[in-house]
Amino acid sequence: MKNLLFGIASAIFITPLASDAQSIEKVDTATISKIKNEGNNRSQVMSILSMLTDIHGPRLTNSPGYKRAADYAKSTLEGWGAQNVHFDVWDEDFGRGWQLKKFSLSALGPVYFPLIAHPKAWSPGIKGTVQADAIYLDIKKEEDLQQYKGKLKGKIVMFSLPTPVKPGFKPDATRLTDSTLLVMANSGADENFGGRRFTAPSEPQRLAYLKWQLCEQEGAIAVIEASPAVRLEDGTLIVSGATVPYPADAPFEGRLNSRDAKAPKILPQIVVAAEHYNRLVRQIQNGQRVKLELALETEFTPSAPGYNVIAEIPGTDLKDEIVMIGAHLDSWHGGTGSTDNGCGSAVMLEAIRILKSLGVSPRRTIRIALWGGEEQGLLGSRNYVKRILGQRLDKSYPYDSIQLKPAAQKFSIYLNMDNGSGKYRGVYLQGNQNIAPVFRAWLKPFEKQGISTLTLRNTSGTDHLSFDAIGLPGFQFIQDPIEYGTRTHHTTMDVWDKAVESDLKHNAIITAAFAWLAANRDGLAPRK
Repeated sequence: MKNLLFGIASAIFITPLASDAQSIEKVDTATISKIKNEGNNRSQVMSILSMLTDIHGPRLTNSPGYKRAADYAKSTLEGWGAQNVHFDVWDEDFGRGWQLKKFSLSALGPVYFPLIAHPKAWSPGIKGTVQADAIYLDIKKEEDLQQYKGKLKGKIVMFSLPTPVKPGFKPDATRLTDSTLLVMANSGADENFGGRRFTAPSEPQRLAYLKWQLCEQEGAIAVIEASPAVRLEDGTLIVSGATVPYPADAPFEGRLNSRDAKAPKILPQIVVAAEHYNRLVRQIQNGQRVKLELALETEFTPSAPGYNVIAEIPGTDLKDEIVMIGAHLDSWHGGTGSTDNGCGSAVMLEAIRILKSLGVSPRRTIRIALWGGEEQGLLGSRNYVKRILGQRLDKSYPYDSIQLKPAAQKFSIYLNMDNGSGKYRGVYLQGNQNIAPVFRAWLKPFEKQGISTLTLRNTSGTDHLSFDAIGLPGFQFIQDPIEYGTRTHHTTMDVWDKAVESDLKHNAIITAAFAWLAANRDGLAPRK
Protein backbone atom coordinates (compact mmCIF):
# COMPACT_ATOMS: atom_id res chain seq x y z
CA MET A 1 0.00 0.00 0.00
CA LYS A 2 2.86 2.35 0.78
CA ASN A 3 4.41 2.08 -2.68
CA LEU A 4 1.02 2.37 -4.34
CA LEU A 5 0.23 5.59 -2.53
CA PHE A 6 3.61 7.07 -3.35
CA GLY A 7 2.96 6.25 -6.96
CA ILE A 8 -0.44 7.90 -6.82
CA ALA A 9 1.05 11.01 -5.19
CA SER A 10 3.67 11.27 -7.87
CA ALA A 11 1.28 10.62 -10.73
CA ILE A 12 -1.38 13.09 -9.66
CA PHE A 13 1.12 15.86 -9.14
CA ILE A 14 3.34 15.48 -12.18
CA THR A 15 1.24 14.03 -14.97
CA PRO A 16 1.31 17.25 -17.07
CA LEU A 17 5.09 17.49 -16.64
CA ALA A 18 6.20 13.86 -16.69
CA SER A 19 7.16 13.78 -20.35
CA ASP A 20 9.34 16.87 -19.94
CA ALA A 21 11.17 15.30 -17.01
CA GLN A 22 11.77 12.09 -18.90
CA SER A 23 12.97 13.73 -22.11
CA ILE A 24 15.18 16.66 -21.09
CA GLU A 25 16.60 16.05 -17.61
CA LYS A 26 19.78 13.98 -17.57
CA VAL A 27 20.62 12.08 -14.39
CA ASP A 28 24.17 10.90 -13.71
CA THR A 29 23.31 7.55 -12.14
CA ALA A 30 26.93 6.38 -12.10
CA THR A 31 28.05 9.19 -9.79
CA ILE A 32 24.89 8.83 -7.71
CA SER A 33 25.76 5.17 -7.12
CA LYS A 34 29.17 6.25 -5.85
CA ILE A 35 27.55 8.88 -3.61
CA LYS A 36 25.25 6.22 -2.15
CA ASN A 37 28.14 3.85 -1.51
CA GLU A 38 30.27 6.48 0.22
CA GLY A 39 27.38 7.91 2.25
CA ASN A 40 26.10 4.54 3.41
CA ASN A 41 29.37 2.72 4.09
CA ARG A 42 31.81 5.40 5.23
CA SER A 43 29.55 8.03 6.74
CA GLN A 44 30.97 10.53 9.22
CA VAL A 45 27.73 12.40 9.81
CA MET A 46 27.23 11.27 13.42
CA SER A 47 30.81 12.02 14.44
CA ILE A 48 30.51 15.45 12.82
CA LEU A 49 27.28 16.00 14.75
CA SER A 50 28.96 14.95 18.00
CA MET A 51 31.67 17.55 17.47
CA LEU A 52 29.07 20.25 16.81
CA THR A 53 26.96 19.31 19.83
CA ASP A 54 28.86 17.40 22.51
CA ILE A 55 32.11 19.33 22.11
CA HIS A 56 31.15 22.74 20.72
CA GLY A 57 27.47 23.01 21.62
CA PRO A 58 25.41 24.92 22.32
CA ARG A 59 26.18 27.42 19.56
CA LEU A 60 24.38 30.62 20.48
CA THR A 61 25.26 33.25 17.89
CA ASN A 62 28.54 35.00 18.78
CA SER A 63 29.04 32.86 21.87
CA PRO A 64 32.32 31.05 22.56
CA GLY A 65 30.53 27.84 21.52
CA TYR A 66 29.58 29.30 18.15
CA LYS A 67 33.16 30.43 17.57
CA ARG A 68 34.52 26.97 18.42
CA ALA A 69 32.01 25.31 16.10
CA ALA A 70 32.79 27.74 13.27
CA ASP A 71 36.52 27.13 13.73
CA TYR A 72 35.89 23.37 13.67
CA ALA A 73 33.79 23.59 10.49
CA LYS A 74 36.38 25.78 8.78
CA SER A 75 39.33 23.54 9.64
CA THR A 76 37.36 20.40 8.73
CA LEU A 77 36.41 21.78 5.32
CA GLU A 78 40.01 22.80 4.71
CA GLY A 79 41.15 19.31 5.68
CA TRP A 80 38.84 17.79 3.09
CA GLY A 81 40.30 20.01 0.39
CA ALA A 82 37.47 22.51 0.01
CA GLN A 83 38.52 25.86 -1.43
CA ASN A 84 37.85 29.50 -0.54
CA VAL A 85 37.05 28.52 3.06
CA HIS A 86 36.39 31.66 5.08
CA PHE A 87 34.27 33.45 7.62
CA ASP A 88 31.73 35.65 5.86
CA VAL A 89 30.90 38.68 8.02
CA TRP A 90 27.27 39.73 7.79
CA ASP A 91 27.15 42.31 10.59
CA GLU A 92 30.13 44.24 11.93
CA ASP A 93 28.36 44.67 15.27
CA PHE A 94 25.89 41.83 15.85
CA GLY A 95 26.04 42.24 19.61
CA ARG A 96 27.46 40.57 22.68
CA GLY A 97 28.30 36.93 23.07
CA TRP A 98 26.91 35.09 26.09
CA GLN A 99 27.39 31.82 27.91
CA LEU A 100 26.12 30.21 31.08
CA LYS A 101 28.81 29.56 33.68
CA LYS A 102 26.83 28.30 36.67
CA PHE A 103 23.17 27.80 37.51
CA SER A 104 20.92 26.16 40.08
CA LEU A 105 17.41 26.85 41.31
CA SER A 106 15.78 25.00 44.20
CA ALA A 107 12.72 25.33 46.37
CA LEU A 108 13.72 25.41 50.05
CA GLY A 109 10.24 25.60 51.52
CA PRO A 110 7.62 24.66 52.41
CA VAL A 111 9.38 21.47 51.19
CA TYR A 112 12.70 21.11 49.40
CA PHE A 113 12.92 20.09 45.75
CA PRO A 114 15.29 21.01 42.91
CA LEU A 115 13.55 22.83 40.09
CA ILE A 116 13.92 21.85 36.45
CA ALA A 117 14.81 25.24 35.02
CA HIS A 118 17.11 27.09 32.62
CA PRO A 119 18.09 30.76 32.21
CA LYS A 120 17.23 32.66 29.06
CA ALA A 121 20.06 33.64 26.71
CA TRP A 122 21.63 37.04 27.39
CA SER A 123 20.13 37.07 30.87
CA PRO A 124 22.31 38.82 33.44
CA GLY A 125 23.52 36.85 36.42
CA ILE A 126 23.44 37.54 40.15
CA LYS A 127 26.21 37.79 42.72
CA GLY A 128 26.72 34.62 44.69
CA THR A 129 23.85 32.43 45.86
CA VAL A 130 20.69 34.10 47.12
CA GLN A 131 17.72 32.86 49.09
CA ALA A 132 14.49 34.78 48.60
CA ASP A 133 10.74 34.43 48.85
CA ALA A 134 8.80 33.78 45.66
CA ILE A 135 5.96 36.16 44.81
CA TYR A 136 3.36 35.02 42.30
CA LEU A 137 1.94 37.81 40.15
CA ASP A 138 -1.68 36.78 39.78
CA ILE A 139 -2.43 39.62 37.40
CA LYS A 140 -5.16 39.39 34.80
CA LYS A 141 -6.03 43.09 34.44
CA GLU A 142 -4.30 46.41 35.07
CA GLU A 143 -6.11 46.98 38.38
CA ASP A 144 -4.42 43.87 39.80
CA LEU A 145 -1.00 45.55 39.68
CA GLN A 146 -1.71 47.79 42.66
CA GLN A 147 -1.77 44.98 45.24
CA TYR A 148 1.89 44.09 44.52
CA LYS A 149 3.39 47.55 44.92
CA GLY A 150 5.89 47.65 47.76
CA LYS A 151 6.06 43.85 47.97
CA LEU A 152 8.57 42.80 45.29
CA LYS A 153 11.88 44.19 46.57
CA GLY A 154 14.37 41.39 47.12
CA LYS A 155 11.92 38.77 45.85
CA ILE A 156 11.99 36.25 43.01
CA VAL A 157 8.92 37.05 40.95
CA MET A 158 6.80 34.35 39.33
CA PHE A 159 5.84 36.29 36.23
CA SER A 160 3.56 34.03 34.18
CA LEU A 161 0.26 32.33 34.82
CA PRO A 162 0.36 28.54 35.35
CA THR A 163 0.76 26.38 32.26
CA PRO A 164 -1.99 23.75 31.85
CA VAL A 165 -0.48 20.27 31.63
CA LYS A 166 -2.59 17.57 29.98
CA PRO A 167 -1.97 13.89 29.27
CA GLY A 168 -0.06 13.26 26.07
CA PHE A 169 -2.16 10.79 24.13
CA LYS A 170 -0.30 11.34 20.87
CA PRO A 171 3.12 9.77 20.28
CA ASP A 172 6.11 12.05 20.61
CA ALA A 173 7.83 10.70 17.50
CA THR A 174 6.05 10.32 14.17
CA ARG A 175 6.81 9.89 10.49
CA LEU A 176 4.79 11.37 7.66
CA THR A 177 2.09 8.98 6.52
CA ASP A 178 1.32 8.14 2.92
CA SER A 179 -2.01 9.94 3.21
CA THR A 180 -0.34 13.11 4.52
CA LEU A 181 2.21 13.06 1.73
CA LEU A 182 -0.57 12.50 -0.81
CA VAL A 183 -2.40 15.60 0.43
CA MET A 184 0.82 17.61 0.21
CA ALA A 185 1.51 16.38 -3.31
CA ASN A 186 -1.90 17.56 -4.48
CA SER A 187 -1.84 20.94 -2.73
CA GLY A 188 -1.72 24.09 -4.80
CA ALA A 189 0.66 26.97 -4.28
CA ASP A 190 0.02 29.21 -1.29
CA GLU A 191 -1.80 32.36 -2.34
CA ASN A 192 -0.72 34.59 0.51
CA PHE A 193 2.74 36.12 0.44
CA GLY A 194 4.51 36.01 3.78
CA GLY A 195 5.56 39.63 4.11
CA ARG A 196 5.46 41.41 7.46
CA ARG A 197 2.04 42.72 8.35
CA PHE A 198 1.29 45.18 11.12
CA THR A 199 -0.90 43.93 13.93
CA ALA A 200 -2.29 46.19 16.60
CA PRO A 201 -0.90 45.70 20.13
CA SER A 202 -2.97 43.30 22.19
CA GLU A 203 -4.13 43.81 25.76
CA PRO A 204 -1.95 40.91 27.03
CA GLN A 205 1.10 42.59 25.44
CA ARG A 206 0.27 45.90 27.11
CA LEU A 207 -0.30 44.21 30.46
CA ALA A 208 2.97 42.27 30.19
CA TYR A 209 4.91 45.52 29.77
CA LEU A 210 3.26 46.96 32.88
CA LYS A 211 4.23 43.83 34.81
CA TRP A 212 7.85 44.16 33.67
CA GLN A 213 7.86 47.80 34.75
CA LEU A 214 6.52 46.82 38.16
CA CYS A 215 9.20 44.16 38.70
CA GLU A 216 12.02 46.52 37.71
CA GLN A 217 10.78 49.53 39.64
CA GLU A 218 10.09 47.52 42.78
CA GLY A 219 13.56 45.93 42.87
CA ALA A 220 12.87 42.25 42.22
CA ILE A 221 15.93 39.95 42.22
CA ALA A 222 14.90 37.82 39.25
CA VAL A 223 11.92 36.74 37.19
CA ILE A 224 10.86 33.13 36.58
CA GLU A 225 8.17 31.92 34.20
CA ALA A 226 6.61 28.64 33.14
CA SER A 227 7.74 26.91 29.97
CA PRO A 228 5.07 27.48 27.26
CA ALA A 229 2.27 24.97 26.77
CA VAL A 230 2.71 24.54 23.04
CA ARG A 231 3.64 20.85 23.08
CA LEU A 232 4.11 17.94 25.47
CA GLU A 233 5.84 19.01 28.69
CA ASP A 234 7.19 16.21 30.92
CA GLY A 235 9.99 18.42 32.21
CA THR A 236 11.13 19.61 28.78
CA LEU A 237 11.78 23.35 28.62
CA ILE A 238 11.50 25.73 25.68
CA VAL A 239 14.18 28.39 26.12
CA SER A 240 15.18 31.33 23.94
CA GLY A 241 16.40 34.90 24.50
CA ALA A 242 15.84 37.24 27.43
CA THR A 243 13.15 39.89 27.08
CA VAL A 244 13.89 43.60 26.87
CA PRO A 245 10.53 45.13 27.83
CA TYR A 246 9.03 47.71 25.50
CA PRO A 247 5.56 49.26 25.34
CA ALA A 248 3.35 47.20 23.06
CA ASP A 249 2.99 50.08 20.59
CA ALA A 250 6.72 50.92 20.39
CA PRO A 251 8.04 50.72 16.79
CA PHE A 252 9.96 47.51 16.11
CA GLU A 253 12.70 49.38 14.25
CA GLY A 254 13.90 51.19 17.37
CA ARG A 255 13.89 48.29 19.80
CA LEU A 256 17.10 46.85 21.22
CA ASN A 257 17.61 43.16 21.91
CA SER A 258 19.18 41.73 25.04
CA ARG A 259 22.32 40.94 23.02
CA ASP A 260 22.88 44.60 22.13
CA ALA A 261 25.72 46.30 23.98
CA LYS A 262 23.51 49.38 24.47
CA ALA A 263 20.50 47.40 25.69
CA PRO A 264 18.98 48.70 28.94
CA LYS A 265 19.62 46.80 32.14
CA ILE A 266 17.18 43.91 32.55
CA LEU A 267 16.35 41.45 35.30
CA PRO A 268 17.70 37.89 35.35
CA GLN A 269 15.16 35.68 33.56
CA ILE A 270 14.63 31.94 34.03
CA VAL A 271 12.25 29.39 32.49
CA VAL A 272 10.88 26.68 34.81
CA ALA A 273 9.30 23.36 33.83
CA ALA A 274 5.53 23.75 33.78
CA GLU A 275 4.96 20.97 36.32
CA HIS A 276 7.34 22.54 38.85
CA TYR A 277 6.13 26.08 38.25
CA ASN A 278 2.53 25.01 38.69
CA ARG A 279 3.40 23.32 41.99
CA LEU A 280 4.89 26.56 43.31
CA VAL A 281 1.74 28.44 42.29
CA ARG A 282 -0.48 25.96 44.10
CA GLN A 283 1.66 26.16 47.23
CA ILE A 284 1.31 29.93 47.29
CA GLN A 285 -2.42 29.74 46.61
CA ASN A 286 -2.69 27.38 49.60
CA GLY A 287 -1.20 30.04 51.84
CA GLN A 288 2.34 28.65 51.99
CA ARG A 289 5.48 30.76 52.03
CA VAL A 290 7.64 29.60 49.12
CA LYS A 291 11.36 30.20 49.52
CA LEU A 292 13.79 29.69 46.64
CA GLU A 293 17.56 29.44 46.37
CA LEU A 294 19.14 30.77 43.18
CA ALA A 295 22.67 30.76 41.80
CA LEU A 296 23.17 32.27 38.35
CA GLU A 297 26.52 33.17 36.83
CA THR A 298 26.64 34.29 33.21
CA GLU A 299 29.40 35.69 31.03
CA PHE A 300 29.03 38.36 28.38
CA THR A 301 31.74 38.67 25.75
CA PRO A 302 32.36 41.95 23.91
CA SER A 303 30.20 42.91 20.97
CA ALA A 304 31.65 41.39 17.81
CA PRO A 305 30.84 40.80 14.13
CA GLY A 306 28.34 38.12 13.16
CA TYR A 307 29.57 35.70 10.52
CA ASN A 308 28.80 32.63 8.42
CA VAL A 309 31.15 29.83 7.36
CA ILE A 310 31.54 29.56 3.57
CA ALA A 311 33.48 27.04 1.45
CA GLU A 312 33.47 25.76 -2.12
CA ILE A 313 34.15 22.87 -4.42
CA PRO A 314 35.30 24.84 -7.49
CA GLY A 315 33.60 24.23 -10.80
CA THR A 316 35.19 23.72 -14.19
CA ASP A 317 33.73 25.14 -17.42
CA LEU A 318 30.82 26.81 -15.56
CA LYS A 319 32.75 27.74 -12.41
CA ASP A 320 31.22 31.24 -12.28
CA GLU A 321 27.77 29.72 -11.78
CA ILE A 322 26.84 28.78 -8.23
CA VAL A 323 24.96 25.90 -6.62
CA MET A 324 24.51 26.37 -2.87
CA ILE A 325 23.70 24.03 -0.01
CA GLY A 326 23.34 25.21 3.55
CA ALA A 327 22.00 25.08 7.08
CA HIS A 328 22.24 27.36 10.07
CA LEU A 329 25.10 26.69 12.44
CA ASP A 330 23.81 28.71 15.39
CA SER A 331 21.44 27.30 17.99
CA TRP A 332 19.66 28.18 21.16
CA HIS A 333 21.38 27.27 24.39
CA GLY A 334 19.05 25.02 26.39
CA GLY A 335 20.36 21.80 24.84
CA THR A 336 23.33 21.38 22.54
CA GLY A 337 21.63 22.39 19.30
CA SER A 338 21.38 18.93 17.78
CA THR A 339 18.15 18.79 15.78
CA ASP A 340 18.08 22.58 15.48
CA ASN A 341 20.29 22.69 13.65
CA GLY A 342 23.39 20.62 14.24
CA CYS A 343 21.78 17.89 12.14
CA GLY A 344 21.40 20.23 9.18
CA SER A 345 24.96 21.50 9.49
CA ALA A 346 26.33 17.96 9.87
CA VAL A 347 24.41 16.80 6.78
CA MET A 348 25.73 19.69 4.68
CA LEU A 349 29.29 19.06 5.83
CA GLU A 350 28.91 15.34 5.15
CA ALA A 351 27.57 16.10 1.66
CA ILE A 352 30.73 18.09 0.91
CA ARG A 353 32.88 15.30 2.36
CA ILE A 354 31.17 12.72 0.16
CA LEU A 355 31.70 14.74 -3.00
CA LYS A 356 35.33 15.50 -2.16
CA SER A 357 36.01 11.84 -1.37
CA LEU A 358 34.92 10.84 -4.88
CA GLY A 359 37.49 13.07 -6.52
CA VAL A 360 34.92 14.40 -8.98
CA SER A 361 34.87 17.93 -10.42
CA PRO A 362 31.49 19.64 -10.92
CA ARG A 363 30.86 21.97 -13.84
CA ARG A 364 29.40 24.66 -11.58
CA THR A 365 30.91 25.68 -8.25
CA ILE A 366 29.22 24.00 -5.28
CA ARG A 367 29.19 26.36 -2.30
CA ILE A 368 28.30 25.43 1.28
CA ALA A 369 27.06 28.03 3.76
CA LEU A 370 26.70 27.46 7.49
CA TRP A 371 24.67 30.45 8.58
CA GLY A 372 24.88 32.45 11.79
CA GLY A 373 22.08 34.45 13.38
CA GLU A 374 19.24 32.31 11.99
CA GLU A 375 17.55 32.12 15.38
CA GLN A 376 17.54 35.90 15.59
CA GLY A 377 15.74 36.27 12.25
CA LEU A 378 17.66 34.60 9.37
CA LEU A 379 20.28 37.31 9.80
CA GLY A 380 23.23 35.50 8.23
CA SER A 381 21.45 34.33 5.09
CA ARG A 382 19.38 37.49 4.62
CA ASN A 383 22.46 39.67 4.78
CA TYR A 384 24.39 37.34 2.46
CA VAL A 385 21.63 37.48 -0.14
CA LYS A 386 21.35 41.25 0.14
CA ARG A 387 25.12 41.77 -0.25
CA ILE A 388 25.76 39.21 -2.98
CA LEU A 389 22.54 38.60 -4.90
CA GLY A 390 19.98 41.36 -4.45
CA GLN A 391 17.06 42.55 -2.37
CA ARG A 392 13.36 43.23 -2.42
CA LEU A 393 12.97 46.95 -1.82
CA ASP A 394 9.34 46.81 -0.71
CA LYS A 395 8.88 43.89 1.66
CA SER A 396 5.09 44.21 1.53
CA TYR A 397 4.94 42.87 -2.01
CA PRO A 398 6.31 39.61 -3.40
CA TYR A 399 8.42 40.26 -6.46
CA ASP A 400 7.64 43.57 -8.15
CA SER A 401 10.31 45.54 -6.26
CA ILE A 402 13.23 43.13 -6.58
CA GLN A 403 16.62 44.62 -7.38
CA LEU A 404 19.02 41.86 -8.46
CA LYS A 405 22.80 42.10 -8.63
CA PRO A 406 24.89 40.62 -11.47
CA ALA A 407 25.79 37.56 -9.36
CA ALA A 408 22.10 36.58 -9.32
CA GLN A 409 22.23 35.90 -13.04
CA LYS A 410 24.77 33.15 -12.41
CA PHE A 411 23.04 31.71 -9.35
CA SER A 412 21.35 28.35 -9.85
CA ILE A 413 19.81 26.95 -6.66
CA TYR A 414 19.95 26.88 -2.85
CA LEU A 415 19.09 23.71 -0.89
CA ASN A 416 18.45 23.93 2.87
CA MET A 417 17.96 21.56 5.80
CA ASP A 418 16.42 22.82 9.04
CA ASN A 419 13.53 20.68 10.25
CA GLY A 420 15.20 18.37 12.72
CA SER A 421 16.71 14.92 12.34
CA GLY A 422 13.95 13.47 10.18
CA LYS A 423 14.39 11.75 6.85
CA TYR A 424 13.90 13.72 3.63
CA ARG A 425 10.55 12.78 2.06
CA GLY A 426 10.45 15.34 -0.73
CA VAL A 427 10.76 19.06 -1.43
CA TYR A 428 8.65 22.16 -0.79
CA LEU A 429 8.58 23.88 -4.19
CA GLN A 430 7.67 27.37 -2.89
CA GLY A 431 5.16 27.66 -5.73
CA ASN A 432 7.84 26.99 -8.38
CA GLN A 433 6.09 24.48 -10.64
CA ASN A 434 8.76 24.96 -13.32
CA ILE A 435 11.29 23.00 -11.30
CA ALA A 436 8.96 20.08 -10.53
CA PRO A 437 10.02 17.92 -13.52
CA VAL A 438 13.68 18.52 -12.68
CA PHE A 439 13.29 17.38 -9.08
CA ARG A 440 11.13 14.46 -10.20
CA ALA A 441 13.94 13.21 -12.41
CA TRP A 442 16.52 13.74 -9.66
CA LEU A 443 14.40 11.72 -7.22
CA LYS A 444 14.03 8.77 -9.57
CA PRO A 445 17.24 6.98 -8.38
CA PHE A 446 15.90 7.17 -4.80
CA GLU A 447 12.33 6.01 -5.40
CA LYS A 448 12.81 2.98 -3.11
CA GLN A 449 14.05 5.17 -0.22
CA GLY A 450 10.68 6.80 0.51
CA ILE A 451 11.43 10.22 -0.97
CA SER A 452 9.10 11.14 -3.83
CA THR A 453 6.78 13.94 -2.73
CA LEU A 454 6.81 17.35 -4.37
CA THR A 455 4.41 19.96 -3.09
CA LEU A 456 3.79 23.46 -4.41
CA ARG A 457 3.30 24.57 -0.81
CA ASN A 458 5.60 27.07 0.85
CA THR A 459 7.34 26.35 4.11
CA SER A 460 8.71 29.10 6.31
CA GLY A 461 10.96 29.87 9.23
CA THR A 462 14.38 29.10 7.79
CA ASP A 463 17.11 30.26 5.45
CA HIS A 464 15.75 29.22 2.04
CA LEU A 465 13.32 32.13 2.43
CA SER A 466 16.16 34.62 2.00
CA PHE A 467 16.68 33.35 -1.55
CA ASP A 468 13.01 32.79 -2.37
CA ALA A 469 12.22 36.35 -1.27
CA ILE A 470 14.04 37.74 -4.32
CA GLY A 471 12.76 35.14 -6.75
CA LEU A 472 15.80 32.84 -6.72
CA PRO A 473 15.31 29.06 -6.41
CA GLY A 474 15.58 28.33 -2.69
CA PHE A 475 14.17 25.13 -1.22
CA GLN A 476 13.69 23.29 2.05
CA PHE A 477 13.30 19.52 2.08
CA ILE A 478 10.15 17.88 3.45
CA GLN A 479 11.23 15.90 6.52
CA ASP A 480 9.69 13.36 8.85
CA PRO A 481 8.82 15.15 12.11
CA ILE A 482 10.30 12.51 14.46
CA GLU A 483 10.33 14.43 17.81
CA TYR A 484 11.12 17.86 16.42
CA GLY A 485 7.84 19.55 17.28
CA THR A 486 7.21 17.66 20.51
CA ARG A 487 10.57 17.28 22.22
CA THR A 488 13.55 19.01 20.67
CA HIS A 489 12.80 22.26 18.83
CA HIS A 490 14.32 25.04 20.99
CA THR A 491 14.29 22.80 24.07
CA THR A 492 16.67 21.58 26.75
CA MET A 493 16.41 18.10 25.22
CA ASP A 494 17.81 19.10 21.84
CA VAL A 495 20.84 16.82 22.16
CA TRP A 496 22.88 14.34 20.08
CA ASP A 497 20.88 11.34 21.31
CA LYS A 498 17.76 12.65 19.53
CA ALA A 499 19.35 12.37 16.08
CA VAL A 500 18.44 9.40 13.86
CA GLU A 501 21.59 8.10 12.18
CA SER A 502 19.91 6.34 9.25
CA ASP A 503 17.88 9.45 8.45
CA LEU A 504 20.92 11.72 8.49
CA LYS A 505 22.85 9.36 6.21
CA HIS A 506 19.90 9.39 3.80
CA ASN A 507 19.72 13.19 3.90
CA ALA A 508 23.43 13.67 3.27
CA ILE A 509 23.29 11.34 0.26
CA ILE A 510 20.28 13.16 -1.22
CA THR A 511 21.90 16.56 -0.61
CA ALA A 512 25.15 15.49 -2.26
CA ALA A 513 23.26 14.03 -5.22
CA PHE A 514 21.07 17.10 -5.71
CA ALA A 515 24.09 19.40 -5.49
CA TRP A 516 25.96 17.27 -8.03
CA LEU A 517 23.04 17.12 -10.45
CA ALA A 518 22.38 20.86 -10.16
CA ALA A 519 26.05 21.59 -10.77
CA ASN A 520 26.17 19.48 -13.93
CA ARG A 521 22.81 19.97 -15.66
CA ASP A 522 22.71 21.83 -18.96
CA GLY A 523 21.16 25.01 -17.56
CA LEU A 524 20.53 26.86 -14.33
CA ALA A 525 17.67 25.67 -12.14
CA PRO A 526 14.29 26.90 -13.45
CA ARG A 527 12.84 29.94 -11.68
CA LYS A 528 9.27 30.88 -10.91
